[in-house]
Amino acid sequence: MAKTKYVFITGGVLSGLGKGIVTASTGLLIKSMGYSVTAIKIDPYVNVDAGTMNPFMHGEVFVTEDGGETDLDLGHYERFLGINLSKENNITTGQVYLSVITKERKGEYLGKCVQIIPHITDEIKNRIRRIARNNEADVVLVEIGGTVGDIESLPFLEAIRQMRIEEGRNNTVSIHVALAPILSVTGEQKTKPVQHSIQELRRIGIMPDIVVVRSQRDLEPEARQKIALYSNLPVDAVFGDPDVDTIYEVPLLLHSKGYTRCIARLLDLEYKEPDISKWEEFVNRVKNTGKKVRIAMIGKYTKLHDSYISIIEALRHSGAWNNVGIELKWYESTEIERGRIKPEKIVEETDAAIILPGFGKRGAEGKIQAIKTLRENNKPVLGICFGMQLMVIEIFRNVIGWEKANSTELDPNTPYPVVDLLPSQYNVKHLGGSMRLGAHPIKIVRDTIAYKMYNKGLIYERHRHRYEVNPKYLDKLESAGVRVSGWSMEGYPEFIEMKQYKTIFFGSQPHPEFKSRPLEPSPVYTYFVKIIKR
Repeated sequence: MAKTKYVFITGGVLSGLGKGIVTASTGLLIKSMGYSVTAIKIDPYVNVDAGTMNPFMHGEVFVTEDGGETDLDLGHYERFLGINLSKENNITTGQVYLSVITKERKGEYLGKCVQIIPHITDEIKNRIRRIARNNEADVVLVEIGGTVGDIESLPFLEAIRQMRIEEGRNNTVSIHVALAPILSVTGEQKTKPVQHSIQELRRIGIMPDIVVVRSQRDLEPEARQKIALYSNLPVDAVFGDPDVDTIYEVPLLLHSKGYTRCIARLLDLEYKEPDISKWEEFVNRVKNTGKKVRIAMIGKYTKLHDSYISIIEALRHSGAWNNVGIELKWYESTEIERGRIKPEKIVEETDAAIILPGFGKRGAEGKIQAIKTLRENNKPVLGICFGMQLMVIEIFRNVIGWEKANSTELDPNTPYPVVDLLPSQYNVKHLGGSMRLGAHPIKIVRDTIAYKMYNKGLIYERHRHRYEVNPKYLDKLESAGVRVSGWSMEGYPEFIEMKQYKTIFFGSQPHPEFKSRPLEPSPVYTYFVKIIKR
């Protein structure tokens, strides 16, 4: 195929509809036809990346292999497409304007008045096309964040409007995702929000080729016909996307309605029946698991579960392949700290616990209280990143007896800095994009739980941290029955595990959840779920 094809996905009515899942599902179906695919998420916020945002504002910060701190939708793309994406695949307003302003300061626009059109829109188009070239993709999916009508999205929508003209109709498809709510009083499915959303899209010069309608139940024939009429589309270009048991059903649902054929026709692609048999097997496993295990999720952002979306999905992947249903029970660590949740309650109500990541002092002591009670009751415990660091602090305080042991992040004056700032972080002046990020090699020690997980001596996992377990105190940690089972090349602990523990007490400095895929689940989470299942 000589010319790259582009699929532009926009959203209307409200955010959080599932545009990212529609984008990822579309990519999976096109890839399953035998075409190479990449995906781009455009975020209209002025931040350069997601790294400095609170999870309550944005959800999880997903980390790419090359160290990008990106929107969580890139995680969905990687999981559905089974590929690694780059930090370049997340374009933000901040990046675009920073680049244009830098060029202006260097004199690259001498004599010109720098404007939104053409300079900002040209920068956006150049970035999209560069990603297409770098990935040698047959098809590039471009999801525009936010909703049509947002003032900050306008330059991006203008850029894709221009690309439709420049690339040609047979090389571009516009997919619009909108909501058809159901009135609780009458049970009626209302199409007016979809109509208004499409009207707004057409007002700025974009005519959708496909409309995907989100709703609690499937799109009724009358509603489908009405949307098609007001969208100036044939009925077979309007697709219902009702709520399903698992997000992984969405591509199967869309494909069953003729969605893949419709896209192939619009893009002038040779249609090949997608090979989605393995995906179907996975979905069947998710929907037909055996016994359920209850896992405590202990963190400080539990009011927004999307703060931990990659961990949630990694557990679902692992549960499916272990024939286990995963039931998550959420515990706010700040409430443990305040005495409103007793750690003993967590022990009683769950089969295992994950000490979730999350920087800062708030909720840290609550996590430490929970770790102590879980450890004393031999519950399976998995600590991720900051969670592992707090497991180490708990051991020093309650097993070794150093009551004031701490991280210098939480107490700069602690007499026992058992967790300390990495030397590479000493002279950091800008907080954005400056942590230890992305995939780094880890040496696995033989005859350990970590080796059982990976069954190899060298692995790569993704990181996002500034602090590490202090190597100065490792002899003392070893004397308490804790061993380091994975090392960084710089000599810092990457994995820790407690010897002589009845179940599993395991800490991971990296985030193995970022590389977990439905068809290739994370070794760490898979082993953890396997232990709980017994």
